Amino acid sequence: MAYWLMKSEPDVFGIDHLAAMPGGTDHWDGIRNYQVRNMIRDRMRPGDQALFYHSNTKPPGIAGLMEIVSEPYPDHTAFDPEAKYYDPRSDPDNPRWYMVDVRYIRHLDRYIPLDELKARPELAEMKLVQKGNRLSIMPVTEDEWQTILAMEKEGA
Repeated sequence: MAYWLMKSEPDVFGIDHLAAMPGGTDHWDGIRNYQVRNMIRDRMRPGDQALFYHSNTKPPGIAGLMEIVSEPYPDHTAFDPEAKYYDPRSDPDNPRWYMVDVRYIRHLDRYIPLDELKARPELAEMKLVQKGNRLSIMPVTEDEWQTILAMEKEGA
């Protein structure tokens, strides 16, 4: 099992949206970065766990937990000219973009803001807190995962 952090804007698709979906499950679409695409396509597998991170909000932070529940598959929104994430260069016979299905597990007992994550010495190597890292999905180590779950209980 691997661990991930997956970012989404809460006013576009936040953890409450995922929790409200039938079965708490939806596809994670719209990835248009090759490095992130490669992580999805080559490394994500059912059973992996993910932190649901709210980005582009004040304050940004970790809102909850979800699970990867499908194998990676082609992002069908890339083939639809009416879709927000349409890519005319993507071909169904040779897909450029991939996605996975995710399922809501739970909200954290408390929201953990980015500033609090940055203040933790044991998270100094976490991709999220490093300067210039703007990827929408990034791997999380097991130690980072456990540190964040422990932080959830602090001050809850």
